[in-house]
Amino acid sequence: MTILAFKETFVMNAQAAVLQNEITPVGGDYETVRRVIERISVDFRDQPSLETLAGEVGETPSGLQKLFTRWAGLSPKGFLQAVTLNHARRLLDQGMPLLDASLEVGMSGPGRLHDLFVSHEAMSPGDYKTRGAGLTIRYGFHLSPFGVALIMVTERGLAGLSFNDAGDERAAFADMSGRWPNAGYVEDMGATAPYAARIFDPARWRADQPLQVVMIGTDFQVRVWRALLEIPMGRARSYSAIATGIGAPTASRAVGAAVGANPLSFVVPCHRAVGKSGALTGYHWGLTRKRAILGWEAGQLAAG
Repeated sequence: MTILAFKETFVMNAQAAVLQNEITPVGGDYETVRRVIERISVDFRDQPSLETLAGEVGETPSGLQKLFTRWAGLSPKGFLQAVTLNHARRLLDQGMPLLDASLEVGMSGPGRLHDLFVSHEAMSPGDYKTRGAGLTIRYGFHLSPFGVALIMVTERGLAGLSFNDAGDERAAFADMSGRWPNAGYVEDMGATAPYAARIFDPARWRADQPLQVVMIGTDFQVRVWRALLEIPMGRARSYSAIATGIGAPTASRAVGAAVGANPLSFVVPCHRAVGKSGALTGYHWGLTRKRAILGWEAGQLAAG
């Protein structure tokens, strides 16, 4: 929801409440909600909690939650998230590097929500050289927050995750299956649906039930992909920093190629890799989708 749309909704809800005499039309309730909106709009970088907001207007947290939602159509936390994301998008659209934009909107501290808990293993270099020979990969297309998701799994776990727009499923499958052309492919949404349900639901990101992932790539690619898993949600890392982290400080260009070849979008967060200046760079599944994923993650952190 944009801030303009929110204000229009708030005004319409207030007018309806006045006409229906459901809540106090002047003073009390209206003034309380107006103060909370102003506080969040001005001080969103501080990410004020519901408890803090309630104390400032003399309400209990539960009382403010109900009052604000009744008047505004969404919770105080929902409005805070909308304000934060609206400002972040504007900064990115103006060309501000991702790292600077994160600092500007108050996202520089430790994440309040852990990222995907992943237990991963890699196929041997010999297995990779056979280009998937003897490997059975089951696949299915599922709706996701970022378009249609193509999910590929083996008996060991998740092996591929990509995104496409509706109608582009055939091209998406050709792109992914071309990475392991000698594998056998079986369409099986029954096998892939549980992965889709877990991957896109933060409530199911649990350390005691890690997502099983199998990495199919060269030794160098796997090293880069493992380094990507170490980038926390809400943070970013440059290609040169990743190269240094894996002990190959002069291999920034090769690191960029390995990031681009990552077959496990979102789970192995190649969207958090940025240029040396912090600017967003290309993304195999589209820069617009990269922005959408980063915005979704910022929203998860704001709501955590």
